Amino acid sequence: MREELRKVQELRRLIDENGSEIDVQVDGGVNFETAPEAIAAGANILVAGTAAFANGEDSYKTNLARLRGSAAC
Repeated sequence: MREELRKVQELRRLIDENGSEIDVQVDGGVNFETAPEAIAAGANILVAGTAAFANGEDSYKTNLARLRGSAAC
């Protein structure tokens, strides 16, 4: 995911330089460890399907809370 994060950083830089208000979404590879890295790189939308449903459906709410907490910067 390191190369993708470099791309997110570059994209965010270009958006900011242009004065645009454009969302940057990361979809794929988002988990409890990579969520804060993606946010720090400039993403503001994360898609975390596998991480959200890790350990079964009963863990969904807990996983979402944990993901939100890890992404809060």
